[in-house]
Amino acid sequence: MAVKAFILIDTSPGKAREVASKLRQVGGVSVAHAVTGPHDIIAIAEASDVTTLGELVVQKIQSVPGVNRSLTSIVSD
Repeated sequence: MAVKAFILIDTSPGKAREVASKLRQVGGVSVAHAVTGPHDIIAIAEASDVTTLGELVVQKIQSVPGVNRSLTSIVSD
């Protein structure tokens, strides 16, 4: 069963739309939107298991230029 997560992302000032566009191209990221509020982007990602999801977040999402911080919430239902 696949693991799904909502990822809240903080970016460098003025970079939210650019970063969201880049995140949409990352394999495993199904949705990425620049939003208003305390975080700059909300993304949805899926992976085959928690380990693979962690690798996706650390190696692919956090390495996108302009990403400063992320908070991952794994779906539990």
